Amino acid sequence: MQKEGITVNEEQLLYSSSHEWVRLREDEGGKVATIGISAFAVQQLTDLVFMELPEVGRQIAAGEEFGEVESVKAVSPLYSPVDGEIIAVNSELPDRLETLGDDPYEKGWIMKVRLTDESSLARLMDYSAYQKQCSEEG
Repeated sequence: MQKEGITVNEEQLLYSSSHEWVRLREDEGGKVATIGISAFAVQQLTDLVFMELPEVGRQIAAGEEFGEVESVKAVSPLYSPVDGEIIAVNSELPDRLETLGDDPYEKGWIMKVRLTDESSLARLMDYSAYQKQCSEEG
Protein backbone atom coordinates (compact mmCIF):
# COMPACT_ATOMS: atom_id res chain seq x y z
CA MET A 1 0.00 0.00 0.00
CA GLN A 2 1.46 3.34 -1.03
CA LYS A 3 1.07 6.84 0.27
CA GLU A 4 3.36 9.61 -0.92
CA GLY A 5 6.07 7.05 -1.66
CA ILE A 6 5.77 5.42 1.77
CA THR A 7 4.76 1.78 1.94
CA VAL A 8 2.38 0.97 4.78
CA ASN A 9 3.82 -2.19 6.26
CA GLU A 10 1.69 -4.18 8.71
CA GLU A 11 4.90 -5.21 10.46
CA GLN A 12 5.62 -1.59 11.39
CA LEU A 13 2.27 -1.01 13.11
CA LEU A 14 1.34 -1.57 16.73
CA TYR A 15 -1.77 -3.55 17.70
CA SER A 16 -4.20 -3.74 20.61
CA SER A 17 -5.63 -7.02 21.88
CA SER A 18 -9.05 -5.80 20.64
CA HIS A 19 -7.71 -5.65 17.03
CA GLU A 20 -7.15 -1.93 16.53
CA TRP A 21 -3.90 -0.93 14.82
CA VAL A 22 -1.79 2.17 15.46
CA ARG A 23 0.60 4.00 13.13
CA LEU A 24 2.61 6.74 14.85
CA ARG A 25 4.11 9.85 13.34
CA GLU A 26 5.79 12.90 14.78
CA ASP A 27 3.94 16.20 14.45
CA GLU A 28 4.77 19.74 15.60
CA GLY A 29 2.61 19.18 18.66
CA GLY A 30 4.00 15.73 19.53
CA LYS A 31 3.02 12.25 18.39
CA VAL A 32 -0.11 11.55 16.36
CA ALA A 33 -1.58 8.05 16.16
CA THR A 34 -3.58 6.99 13.12
CA ILE A 35 -5.92 4.20 14.21
CA GLY A 36 -7.97 1.59 12.38
CA ILE A 37 -9.05 -2.03 12.69
CA SER A 38 -6.94 -4.90 11.45
CA ALA A 39 -7.55 -7.06 8.40
CA PHE A 40 -8.04 -9.99 10.79
CA ALA A 41 -10.88 -8.14 12.57
CA VAL A 42 -12.53 -7.23 9.27
CA GLN A 43 -12.34 -10.87 8.10
CA GLN A 44 -13.87 -12.08 11.37
CA LEU A 45 -16.74 -9.60 11.16
CA THR A 46 -17.58 -10.13 7.46
CA ASP A 47 -20.28 -8.16 5.64
CA LEU A 48 -20.01 -4.78 7.37
CA VAL A 49 -23.21 -2.72 7.34
CA PHE A 50 -22.66 0.21 9.74
CA MET A 51 -19.94 2.18 11.52
CA GLU A 52 -20.22 4.83 14.21
CA LEU A 53 -17.35 7.34 14.33
CA PRO A 54 -16.26 9.45 17.32
CA GLU A 55 -16.41 13.24 17.50
CA VAL A 56 -13.37 15.37 16.66
CA GLY A 57 -12.13 17.24 19.72
CA ARG A 58 -13.07 14.49 22.16
CA GLN A 59 -10.53 13.44 24.78
CA ILE A 60 -10.16 9.68 24.90
CA ALA A 61 -8.36 7.23 27.16
CA ALA A 62 -6.73 3.96 26.17
CA GLY A 63 -9.29 1.18 26.49
CA GLU A 64 -12.25 3.56 26.18
CA GLU A 65 -14.93 2.77 23.60
CA PHE A 66 -14.97 5.35 20.79
CA GLY A 67 -17.45 3.86 18.32
CA GLU A 68 -18.69 0.63 16.88
CA VAL A 69 -18.73 -1.40 13.72
CA GLU A 70 -21.70 -3.57 12.81
CA SER A 71 -21.79 -6.56 10.51
CA VAL A 72 -24.61 -8.89 9.60
CA LYS A 73 -23.22 -11.18 12.33
CA ALA A 74 -22.57 -8.84 15.29
CA VAL A 75 -22.03 -5.36 16.66
CA SER A 76 -18.45 -4.83 17.84
CA PRO A 77 -17.31 -1.91 19.96
CA LEU A 78 -14.14 -0.08 18.94
CA TYR A 79 -11.64 0.77 21.68
CA SER A 80 -8.98 3.43 21.66
CA PRO A 81 -5.50 1.96 22.00
CA VAL A 82 -4.05 5.32 23.14
CA ASP A 83 -4.72 8.37 25.33
CA GLY A 84 -5.25 11.71 23.63
CA GLU A 85 -7.44 14.10 21.68
CA ILE A 86 -9.24 13.02 18.52
CA ILE A 87 -8.06 15.46 15.85
CA ALA A 88 -9.56 13.83 12.73
CA VAL A 89 -11.98 11.11 11.65
CA ASN A 90 -12.34 9.40 8.29
CA SER A 91 -15.83 10.78 7.61
CA GLU A 92 -16.12 8.95 4.26
CA LEU A 93 -15.62 5.53 5.83
CA PRO A 94 -19.20 4.84 7.05
CA ASP A 95 -20.44 5.27 3.48
CA ARG A 96 -17.61 3.13 2.07
CA LEU A 97 -17.23 0.24 4.51
CA GLU A 98 -15.79 -1.95 1.76
CA THR A 99 -12.62 0.15 2.17
CA LEU A 100 -11.95 -1.69 5.44
CA GLY A 101 -11.69 -4.95 3.54
CA ASP A 102 -9.86 -3.51 0.53
CA ASP A 103 -7.29 -1.33 2.32
CA PRO A 104 -7.60 -1.46 6.13
CA TYR A 105 -4.15 0.02 6.83
CA GLU A 106 -4.23 3.08 4.59
CA LYS A 107 -7.57 4.28 3.22
CA GLY A 108 -9.43 2.39 5.98
CA TRP A 109 -8.10 4.47 8.87
CA ILE A 110 -10.79 5.47 11.38
CA MET A 111 -9.38 8.31 13.49
CA LYS A 112 -6.26 10.31 14.31
CA VAL A 113 -5.37 11.04 17.92
CA ARG A 114 -2.80 13.52 19.26
CA LEU A 115 -1.23 11.64 22.16
CA THR A 116 -1.41 13.17 25.62
CA ASP A 117 0.24 10.23 27.39
CA GLU A 118 2.62 7.87 25.61
CA SER A 119 2.57 5.25 28.39
CA SER A 120 -0.41 3.53 26.72
CA LEU A 121 1.91 2.57 23.84
CA ALA A 122 3.70 0.11 26.12
CA ARG A 123 0.55 -2.06 26.26
CA LEU A 124 0.41 -2.49 22.49
CA MET A 125 1.77 -5.49 20.59
CA ASP A 126 4.20 -5.63 17.74
CA TYR A 127 3.31 -7.52 14.56
CA SER A 128 4.64 -10.93 15.62
CA ALA A 129 2.85 -10.85 19.00
CA TYR A 130 -0.36 -9.78 17.26
CA GLN A 131 -0.05 -12.57 14.66
CA LYS A 132 0.34 -15.06 17.51
CA GLN A 133 -2.84 -13.75 19.16
CA CYS A 134 -4.75 -14.00 15.86
CA SER A 135 -3.61 -17.58 15.25
CA GLU A 136 -4.76 -18.53 18.76
CA GLU A 137 -8.17 -16.94 18.15
CA GLY A 138 -8.49 -18.76 14.82
